[in-house]
Amino acid sequence: MSASEPIADLFADLEERVEGLTVSALACDVDTDEVLFAHGADTVLDTASVGKIFLLHRLLTEVDAGTRSLEDRVTRRPVEWIDNSGLWYLLQADELSLYDVAALIGAASDNAATNTLARVIGLDAVTAHTRALGYTASGLDDVVRWPLPPGAPRTLSHATARELVRFVTRTARAEDLSPSSADTLQRWLGAGMDLSMVASAFGLDPLAHYYFDRGIWLWNKTGTISTVRADTGLVMSPSRRLAYAVLINWPSGVAVRDEVLTVMREAGMHLRRVLER
Repeated sequence: MSASEPIADLFADLEERVEGLTVSALACDVDTDEVLFAHGADTVLDTASVGKIFLLHRLLTEVDAGTRSLEDRVTRRPVEWIDNSGLWYLLQADELSLYDVAALIGAASDNAATNTLARVIGLDAVTAHTRALGYTASGLDDVVRWPLPPGAPRTLSHATARELVRFVTRTARAEDLSPSSADTLQRWLGAGMDLSMVASAFGLDPLAHYYFDRGIWLWNKTGTISTVRADTGLVMSPSRRLAYAVLINWPSGVAVRDEVLTVMREAGMHLRRVLER
């Protein structure tokens, strides 16, 4: 039995015990392509806010092309204000630089910032960009709306674990962005405050974990709604870089969140053990 099989067994057991629950998970070494665990890696699932990474990537692609500057200023419109996730809805400033808007998305999955940036960039441009990069089973589906009006997409984003691991790997290698833009994207995501899922295993400071903390360096993006927990990112030691994605969906009304978070933490513990070898 390989070291990865017990983790895959945990995912399979959870699916077996909870009717309607589905897992898509994959973790790989960025530099050797070694698979550390895999289960349903090609299954398309609702990923809530994870798809905001494609919006940030499109912004930086335009910066690399010289058609946009991160110093450009943008004003939040009243229709783009939405609370729940983020910080901008608590701030007095209605105008920010594109850099600051993107930083709010990376750090706090900011919904108002997402809606403002999506208007500036254009959802169609984000979708076309995502497809052009080869992500055919993943994408950002809409701006953040609540309640969902008739005819609006039912998901904010969707993805497979395999495509998200590919995104993380290519970002870490600066294969689709200039080195400076790839560093900027990782810095934004490295400010992410949600370490409640896979990342909970690393014992990091949730407000300060970019650069090495306890021998581990992490950046990630999560997605959370009542029926979704999703976590994808890069976790590093001084000698190894591991890309991961663990996505779990379950039916509405099923009280399984604690079990889901426990299994996601176990996946993170496996990655931690790999890094500590």
